[in-house]
Amino acid sequence: MHERSSVGELAERLRKELDRYSPGGKLPSSRALVERFRVSPVTVSRALAQLAAEGLVVTRPGAGAFRARPRATAAPAGDTSWQEVALSADGAADLVPRSVDASGVLVSLAAPPPGVIEFNGGYLHPSLQPERAMAAALSRAGRRPGAWGRPPVEGLPELREWFARGIGGPVTAAGVLVTSGGQSALTTALRALAPPGAPVLVESPTYPGMLAIARAAGLRPVPVPVDADGVRPALLADAFRATGARVLVCQPLFQNPTGAVLAPGRRGEVLRIAREAGAFVVEDDFVRRLVHEDAGPLPRPLAADDPDGVVVHVCSLTKATSPSFRVGALAAHGPVLERLRAIQIVDTFFVPRPLQEATLELVGSPAWPRHLRAISTALRTRRDAMTAALRLHLPELVLPHVPSGGYHLWPRLPAGAAESALTAAALRAGVAVTPGRPYFSAEPPAGHLRLSFAAVAGAGEIAEGVRRLRAACDEVLGHGG
Repeated sequence: MHERSSVGELAERLRKELDRYSPGGKLPSSRALVERFRVSPVTVSRALAQLAAEGLVVTRPGAGAFRARPRATAAPAGDTSWQEVALSADGAADLVPRSVDASGVLVSLAAPPPGVIEFNGGYLHPSLQPERAMAAALSRAGRRPGAWGRPPVEGLPELREWFARGIGGPVTAAGVLVTSGGQSALTTALRALAPPGAPVLVESPTYPGMLAIARAAGLRPVPVPVDADGVRPALLADAFRATGARVLVCQPLFQNPTGAVLAPGRRGEVLRIAREAGAFVVEDDFVRRLVHEDAGPLPRPLAADDPDGVVVHVCSLTKATSPSFRVGALAAHGPVLERLRAIQIVDTFFVPRPLQEATLELVGSPAWPRHLRAISTALRTRRDAMTAALRLHLPELVLPHVPSGGYHLWPRLPAGAAESALTAAALRAGVAVTPGRPYFSAEPPAGHLRLSFAAVAGAGEIAEGVRRLRAACDEVLGHGG
């Protein structure tokens, strides 16, 4: 069982038993709870912390946990209705509403209820994360001289050099900024490259978190369709001409959500089209380190073949490590670099030095290449297990492309199947899936699901998740398998 599932279940059981104790009454000791519920001391500690955060118990170091006394009557709620006017009064000059919709991002960030299989996760399952290597790296980093001092605002020189070597081509350490993960880097890039109200070209479908960034910055996402070979150059050129856009955001490698890789013949064409339009290409190279072992040689980043400064490159270590290991990089050359640097400094000052030092310790250790090889094998095994299970038990879900990198599949639903109904039925059946609608900036051509195989415990959980999804499809589509 997942640790967080155990925590939630134990907290719920303790919550139901609180009426046995009078206000201020002492709960059983942590040792007694460990023995009674057969869980770890860490699980007990986290469950009690959750109840304390809810105001139901009070923990006192050295004394134990106690049922909280009733809170005093809350003060009357104030009237916040005035904020609706204030938040909407943007003025006639603003072309795009300032409301921010984070729902598409929260789908992959929120933990599902206990017992629900996580086909909607956006990160590696704890069993695939290099927890020991990260802990050792953080411990060593904390003892480095000056580790808790202020780092250079652009990032540690050694880390910038490491990222530059990984990108290649004309990219040097001088053109790299260390960022707090890929989402932060994308936010900086879009704010630097386009003013509020401007159009920005995006792949269709594309990553909902990027759409949320664009809309929060007051930009207008304009979709450019993607096929099995990546973004379609002819439609890209049409979109630049029609909109006057000066930015394209794309994922040339294992695109999210389709898994497509930009075909060799299209790479130079995309850069040429952007250059002729006087536009930047934001290259989101988010899963290069999640390649499957059967993928073969990977194409270089677009930035490695870009001497003219068209590409602003974004990459991150988060997907290959842990949700909390938020270290990434922005790379560019030319005058745009100074604007990127200035916006990042204003927004975040710098990435905490201990985390940068820990990154250097991690990627420089023998454990790092071993970890990458291990997840390459594990992801291929999980991909194959999910693909086989879907084709056997859910043949009505069409899989037009099986990627050789990344962590998810993108099946198309039968005509007429409602994404929202199927997503709700799946959750009732005990499996969380991601609907396809948030991945489109305009009306989608068909219904889809995004199914992650990286956030689950293994092949057994994948098989059980597909079984539950089969039951949900039977409920919604009205037929058996």
